[in-house]
Amino acid sequence: MNSIAALTRSDPLRAEQAVQDLSDLFRVSLQEASERVTLDDEISVAERYLRMEALRLGDRLSVAWDIERLPRKRWVPSLILQPLLENAIYHGIQPLPEGGTISVRLWFEAGQVNVEIDNPLPPDTQRYQGQGNKMALNNIRSRLAVLYGGRAELSTREGGGRYVTALRYPLSMETDEGVA
Repeated sequence: MNSIAALTRSDPLRAEQAVQDLSDLFRVSLQEASERVTLDDEISVAERYLRMEALRLGDRLSVAWDIERLPRKRWVPSLILQPLLENAIYHGIQPLPEGGTISVRLWFEAGQVNVEIDNPLPPDTQRYQGQGNKMALNNIRSRLAVLYGGRAELSTREGGGRYVTALRYPLSMETDEGVA
């Protein structure tokens, strides 16, 4: 909200876009956690969230997307990408004075949606105390277990100054136009 307030005089059009993005994020966050959206819509929510964070972090935040080979009209669980990106920013980009690049890769393989989010990780001395309680990761794991049982997986790994979150779950055969 402070970023939006600061923009109202210096860049009113950007402030207006930020208010619209924030409104959309609030709307999506109030939906049922079990709701499904198209992959296109899920990516759009993530992009809106990243635009909001870019207002605060400026050039310190860079995102590299690799998402071209996806069936984007298929249904997926809502609000899976945004919390993972929020973790990448909070634990990876924000504590680094120089910021960094988050790589977001999504691909479809053998009936599964695969997601990989890779972000820089600050040295131990620059990490936030407590490092969070992994609530977002546990929430996503629980939602995937309810929706897909053992056919979905969320894992994380750390190494070489990077933190990688990997996610896979079955892709619904339904599209917004019906069954594919």
